[in-house]
Parts: sequence; structure tokens; C-alpha cells
Amino acid sequence: MGSENGTPKKSDPKIVRAAAGYVLEDVPHVTDYIKGLPTYPNPLQDNPAYSVVKQYFVNEDDTVACQIVVHKASPRGTHFRRAGPRQKVYFESDEVHACIVTCGGLCPGLNTVIREIVCGLYHMYGVTRILGIEGGYKGFYARNTIPLTPKSVNDIHKRGGTVLSTSRGGHDTSKIVDSIQDRGINQVYIIGGDGTQKGASVIFEEIQRRGLKVAVAGIPKTIDNDIAVIDKSFGFDTAVEEAQRAINAAHVEAESVENGIGVVKLMGRYSGFIAMYATLASRDVDCCLIPESPFYLEGKGGLLEFVEKRLKESGHMVIVVAEGAGQELMAESIRTMHNEDASGNKLLLDVGLWLSQKIKEHLTKKQKVLNLKYIDPTYMIRAVPSNASDNVYSTLLAHSAIHGAMAGYTGFTVGPVNGRHAYIPFHRITETQNKVVITDRMWARLLSSTNQPSFLSQVDVEDAKKEEPPAQFLQGDDKKRCSEESVSNNCSKLSSSSSQKSTGQKSA
Repeated sequence: MGSENGTPKKSDPKIVRAAAGYVLEDVPHVTDYIKGLPTYPNPLQDNPAYSVVKQYFVNEDDTVACQIVVHKASPRGTHFRRAGPRQKVYFESDEVHACIVTCGGLCPGLNTVIREIVCGLYHMYGVTRILGIEGGYKGFYARNTIPLTPKSVNDIHKRGGTVLSTSRGGHDTSKIVDSIQDRGINQVYIIGGDGTQKGASVIFEEIQRRGLKVAVAGIPKTIDNDIAVIDKSFGFDTAVEEAQRAINAAHVEAESVENGIGVVKLMGRYSGFIAMYATLASRDVDCCLIPESPFYLEGKGGLLEFVEKRLKESGHMVIVVAEGAGQELMAESIRTMHNEDASGNKLLLDVGLWLSQKIKEHLTKKQKVLNLKYIDPTYMIRAVPSNASDNVYSTLLAHSAIHGAMAGYTGFTVGPVNGRHAYIPFHRITETQNKVVITDRMWARLLSSTNQPSFLSQVDVEDAKKEEPPAQFLQGDDKKRCSEESVSNNCSKLSSSSSQKSTGQKSA
């Protein structure tokens, strides 16, 4: 399994094909590289809490379809292994020594996931040895660990942030796996975004190379909801709900003065889901700007013209802008476009401040009265505890991860696919990002709600529709993915086209 220089060698995907175009993208199992491991009865069958459950265990052949809208002649397409408890487990309760680590930025629900992993292991499987790794990946080799028990984590879901603390970067595969091996850890639960899951994948590869009986399970975390394949990420519902407070404040400020404008910047480095859903939920937003839908300021049909028009009609307006929107329009971005933080994320300029300044300059030239208020609730939103919906969702994610690890699955992340929780290979959620599809009906609903222009020419929209393929499936040797990847490419082309159009109009 290892390469000649001792670095982890990426294992080949586990692909299982069957009749009628059925394809299973399976996840690794500890028995793939350690033969002859014993199995044990699942303790859940003796758990009083589960005595009323009609079917204790998930059928081994149960899978979850990647595409659920198909034609009668369509192949069955790509599937993932269904999450849930198995009849046989590969770890005895007394044998398990688990650890939990949180990496990257804060997100509502982190403490809930931590709590439910600890309580789930303890109450469902009788596991008593659970460690918390402090400070992200570097905590494996540079920080202390803390023992976690149901008592110590009982109330942490009521707090924002993470009780384990977090950090970006610090990934040293050899040191991390050395620490796992030295401490006798055999279940690793890693909570983080796509960068963190890439790191988890490398850790799994090294563990496999060394032949260790260690299950590595990922719980995907991103407040932006940009994790591919899964329906949504935990913390997203809370973020949308909290964003309403900022939008409502901006609306109150704007409508209380002459020519009032409220500008609200929300999270969304590459994907504008929070901005889009918060706008749809609010009904008070006049314009929503996201990274996937490029816009231009000046000229006919531009943003500044729309601002003037809306102020003339209503006397006030609210603009919601995702943090990653409009970056290509800012002249300073030429010098900072390729700067990155420790996690590899592009460092962004403050589009909210820049946009506010541009609007002020434009209306000042027109000698118009303007009262503009700029609100940036970013850190207030991500630091709050999760709401009821995210608390339940985080519980399901944690329990699904536990069931998978106890059943011997490894090298996977967990999440709902079309409403059913599934085990997904690491590479499937790290190879692309989930983005708003601006040729989709949801974006059309937003445009209808705000009555804003799309800022795209008809030619751009028609080209996107032509290039966007129908639902795709893995079939034969042609490994086609679900349609999100091609959509992302189309959005990038639209962004480039709009940027060129904006430059042309300015020079004109």
C-alpha cells in the first residue's frame, strides 16, 4: 500500500457495478488491508433504548442514490453506502480508544457534534475512553488532550464555538499518525470543512500504509454550505436564521431615513447559499449579490443604476452581499488574489466596505441625499449556538459516524444524500465545491422576490443553459459525476464573461 519514499499512496476508489447501470462508490473498510479480523455482536441489540425499534440494523446491501430524479429508461446511477448500525462490529467496547478533533473556522453546532459523539459512543456502545484533541490538527503533537465523558460535555451544546478549540493548518501527517499510534487511539473523528477532510484523507492513507486498525471518520463542517454531494452542512440553518437579525436591522435603519440604504455582508467565500436563503427568508432585501452571479457597477443595467431606480421608487433599499462576491471588480484584488490563509483559503477584500464606498461616491456625484449603514455580522453569526434544527441534524451526523466506525468502515465522511444519511468516500467531497446554480429555479425565485436584474446578458444565460448537461451517472468506464461539477465550471465561465463586459463598459 505504501510508496517507495514512505509517503502515503492514494488508494484506488472502491467501485462496485451491477445490472441496469447501478454503481456503488463504496468506502474503505479495515478488512481491506488487515485480513482475518474478528467480529462481535453489536451491543445495540441489548440496549433498552432500542428495544422498541422494529429493525435494529441496516441491511448490508442498502445504498443511497445520488440522483433521485430520473427517467424510466435511465440507468440506476451512482449510489453510496447507507449509514447506520450494523449487526456485527469490528471493535469491542473495551477495546475502543477514540479521539475527536475540530479544525478550521467556527460554526454553529460544533459543540453539539462533539457532545453527541461522546454520548453516542458511551450510551450506545459502552465506550469509556474518549479524548478531545485541543487546537486542531497541530493538537495531536503540540497540545494537551482532555478526557471527554458524558458528564463533562453535558451542557456544551448550549454554547457557541468549540470546547476543544480549533486552528487552521498545522497538518503534519507523520506526526499526527505517530501520535495516534503512540496513544493507542483506534477511532478518529475529524470535524471540519473540505480542507480538513482532505487532511483526514491523507491521515487515513498513512494509517492504511502502516497497517493500523484505526477507523477515520469525517464529519463535514462548513457554515457556507459548500460541501459537495451532501444535502447541506450543519450550522447552515442557524446561520440563515441569525442573518435575519442583521437584515432586519438594516431594513429598519434604511426605511427610517431619506434615501436610506442598508448593506449587509454575509458569509460565502465561494458559494452564496447563506446570502440567497437569508434573502428569500427575509422578503426585505432589494438586491442580493453572490460569487456565482457576477455583477457590474456602471453603465446601463449595472448595479448603480438599479440602486438609483430603487431609491426613486421606494425611498430606501437593502443590499445583501456574500463576502466572495465582486472580488474581480476591486482593483486591489490584483495584488491579493493569490494570498491564502493557513487553511489554503483565498484572502478576500471587504466587498461590503468597497461597495458602500462606490455607492456613496456615485450618489454624491449625482448630488443626492444618502444615508448608508453597513452591517457585518459575520463573527456574531458563526459564534452562536446551533438552533433546534441544527441540533437534531448534528446528532444524526454524530451517530452515523459512530455506527460507521464501529462497523469497521474508515476513510469516509458522513452526510445526508437526498434525505438519507450515507457514507461517502473522502475524495468525493473534496474534489469539487457545492455552488449556487444561477440557471436553477431557486435563483430565479430570488430574482423574482427582489426584482433585481440578473446582471447577465441573455447570451450569457443561454450559453450556460446549453453547456449544462442533464443529470449524469457513473456508467461503464465513463466516470461521470453528479451535475454539480459541470455547473461550477459554467459559473466560472459566466464570471469571466461578466468581468470582461464590465471592463469594456468602463472603458467605453
